[in-house]
Amino acid sequence: MTNHSQTPPPQEPHRPHKPRRWPIVIAALVVIGLAAQGIWSRHSAHAALERDAKAASTLSVQVVAPQRSARALDLVLPGNVQAFLDTPIYARTNGYLRKWYFDIGAHVKAGQLLAEIDAPEVDDQLRAARADLANAEANYALAKSTADRWTQMLQTRSVARQDTDEKVGDMLAKKATLDSARFNVSRLSQLQSYERVTAPFDGIITARNVDVGALIDAGNGGTAQKELFHLAQADRLRVYANVPQAYAQQIRVQQRAYLTLNEEQGKHFPGIVARTAGAVDAQQRTMLVEVDVDNRSGELLPGAYAQVHFALDGSATPMTLPGNAFLFRPDGVKVATVDAQDRVQLVKVTLGTDFGTRVAVAAGLTGDERVIVNPQDAIVDGTPVRIVQPHGEHEAGVAHGASAVGHTAQTQGE
Repeated sequence: MTNHSQTPPPQEPHRPHKPRRWPIVIAALVVIGLAAQGIWSRHSAHAALERDAKAASTLSVQVVAPQRSARALDLVLPGNVQAFLDTPIYARTNGYLRKWYFDIGAHVKAGQLLAEIDAPEVDDQLRAARADLANAEANYALAKSTADRWTQMLQTRSVARQDTDEKVGDMLAKKATLDSARFNVSRLSQLQSYERVTAPFDGIITARNVDVGALIDAGNGGTAQKELFHLAQADRLRVYANVPQAYAQQIRVQQRAYLTLNEEQGKHFPGIVARTAGAVDAQQRTMLVEVDVDNRSGELLPGAYAQVHFALDGSATPMTLPGNAFLFRPDGVKVATVDAQDRVQLVKVTLGTDFGTRVAVAAGLTGDERVIVNPQDAIVDGTPVRIVQPHGEHEAGVAHGASAVGHTAQTQGE
């Protein structure tokens, strides 16, 4: 019987344990990622720094476009209101004021008696002149009858021609004396008529400078005359305005205009251009324009200050810019524009009328420019700029300025 013993199974030979490498790989990848992140962050920071430096070195500006009113431009100018007729009334004879009949504010008619002057010397002179006239008439009548008789006798050769000529000559001399006496009576009669001071036209007494008993001097002796009354015809008014040269060609006779008063907002007083000076004043560079206004209602007062509104053709109105867009340089007024390469280009312009928030540009712009608002005084051609949008408040201000020119025209259209 064979004894079989259990033998253990053969064992594999023992192999040494190898360390795992994936943690090292992960650590290496982490290190490489951190290094890459650091390099990238530095590159990004450097790029951002360059961008910030470039942005800081580039001037930021806000721009607007020149605008032209689509409606008719309402040209508003200060006006001097005057009565259509305005006359000081003086005395034409010497004496004392006997009586006056009207005081300031009185409405009088043409030919109405305003005052009476007591001038007894003129009355006596007139009476003496009339006596001289009667004497001259008697002498002339006698000389004429004598000359007629001698002329008849000369036809029958009863008298000499020389004697007849003397009689005719005496008659002509008496005729000249008679004419002189008549003219003297007429002169003194006119002088006596000046004792009655009358109104030369319908109007209002605006001043009375004498009282009863005042000495009236007509200024015949070289002394200064004293104004008795001042009379104004205010049912029709003349309003004078100085139109700038830029708009002088657009003002025509018979063109309609209207007046406004500061104390009566919203009320218009229609008028019409009666005449223009037809020339520009060399000192003020303006043209004087007269506007006639119907004032039968009496609402307007002579001597008052008013604003005259002229409606100009919208197609002929100049372009306008905000008042803070101009540069005043020694070589003239300029505006800073931005070209297609976002660089500054200075353009010389000619200014027109100042409308307050905006100023008219008479020449120098085409209308498609981008004009810088509030440019720096030291800005020069070729400066790179960056256009930014205005903030809400400034944008509202620019929009308000853009509509300021057409606002009054819209009011007129309504």
